[in-house]
Amino acid sequence: MLYFSKWKAIAILAACAIIGLMIVPSLIPSAAYDALPSFLQRKIVLGLDLQGGSYIVLQVDQSEVRKGRLEQLRDDARRVLRDDRIGYSGLGIQGDSVQVRIREGQDADGAYTKLRALAQPIGGALSATGQLDTDVSRDGNVITITPTSTGIQARTIQAVSQSIEIIRKRIDQLGTTEPSIQRQGSDRIQVQVPGLQDPSRLKALLGQTAKLSFRLVDNTMSAQQALQGRPPAGTQVLYSDANPPVPYLIEDRVLVAGEDLTDAQPSFDPQTREPVVTFRFNTNGARRFAEATQANVGRPFAIILDNKVISAPVIREPILGGSGQISGSFSVQEANDLAILLRAGALPVPLQVVEERTVGPGLGADSIRAGIIASIVGASAVAVFMVATYGVFGIVAVFAVAINVAMIMGLLAMLGATLTLPGIAGVVLTVGIAVDSNVLIYERIREEARAGRSAISAIDAGFSRALATILDSNITTFIAAAVLFYVGSGPVRGFAITFGIGIMTTVFTAFTLTRLMVAMWVRWRRPQHVPI
Repeated sequence: MLYFSKWKAIAILAACAIIGLMIVPSLIPSAAYDALPSFLQRKIVLGLDLQGGSYIVLQVDQSEVRKGRLEQLRDDARRVLRDDRIGYSGLGIQGDSVQVRIREGQDADGAYTKLRALAQPIGGALSATGQLDTDVSRDGNVITITPTSTGIQARTIQAVSQSIEIIRKRIDQLGTTEPSIQRQGSDRIQVQVPGLQDPSRLKALLGQTAKLSFRLVDNTMSAQQALQGRPPAGTQVLYSDANPPVPYLIEDRVLVAGEDLTDAQPSFDPQTREPVVTFRFNTNGARRFAEATQANVGRPFAIILDNKVISAPVIREPILGGSGQISGSFSVQEANDLAILLRAGALPVPLQVVEERTVGPGLGADSIRAGIIASIVGASAVAVFMVATYGVFGIVAVFAVAINVAMIMGLLAMLGATLTLPGIAGVVLTVGIAVDSNVLIYERIREEARAGRSAISAIDAGFSRALATILDSNITTFIAAAVLFYVGSGPVRGFAITFGIGIMTTVFTAFTLTRLMVAMWVRWRRPQHVPI
């Protein structure tokens, strides 16, 4: 156990040095960091509680999930009946159900059979639960289609998963570092953006569904007349986002939807020099946009975002290139944020802000200062105890623990992990665990020496026989850290990451670095008795 070949010793020291030095990019100034090669640009990112930032919790609006499902069932029912040429005298949403009244009694059986196919297994066709997301019932000529509560819950969970990916795209384009976006329960999303001190901008960016559509403005009557009377069939009155809002009579038919956008960028109008957003469609969107503008030259068309009219220009000539621009008296930041929303895509359902807060950088600095002080005090107390109790071997243990901490920070930097205040606590706790491994080894050496072994034999046996005990204790502790990582979120996960990495580096340093240093000391001093 105490013999190390030359190359094995070099490999151990090199591994410790390389991993430990990976913390250096996190400590140097930004200018020097930017000058480093790309493969060395790895640094520890401070979490929200250490550098400040914005924290927000969003909740999926289940009423909108239900509303969207009912509208989908209504449209699907209309399509099924039309395809099978089954006449109906009424089809619409009544409360929490879709009701269909079949015109001819002899068609009711066939319509019921066809509409029952709208009910799908929860979780897809491969789901083994046997539960359906929709209940279809019949009372004479009236067929009622009702989304089940379990089906709505499943769609809510699906909406949360889709929203997380869209939120991540939106925040990534803000240029912030290491945002934390996690599911909270079945219908909430927790978002932490370290370094972003403007929660109102974050709330505005995430609170918008960003459903974009291009529709024609109805010229058969003015918006004021529609408000005073009754709008024509297939139209509705929407307002602009100006102050005061301007009403427009808009056709329900969508010329082109935002799903056909491939890119959106902030720019400046070459004539007015005002901020605008330029956009580009995919092949399908470009074709539909060209057809719509060719057929409606001279008519105004509205660019609508979340049922707000952004602008309503007049089509002067066909737009055949598949691109255009959106103007609306934007500021530079508003144009940039709108471009981000359009590039990231629309949320499946609206999200409500249920909690928000901002952590100032001053509080984060206080947390760092407190964490450093706690680390220094704890490490100093451990060092004094080890040196006083084990002498030379205590000095070896303290040096190994220092290398252990450097390796933890180096691995965090290599992984680009986020360091939080609980993470610092995990590092401090690792110091105690690392020392505990050395205590087990040294006490075992003492026992072997008392049993009559020579100094070198006792040291060798101490390392050999303590291995199983240390592995057992660290493996069980690592299992606990792994459970915390997979079950926990936020600060709990930050603690689990540093703690788990610390356990792995502790086992490495205890049985390679500490043993190597003790072996080098034994070879140098050739002790006749154990100095502990």
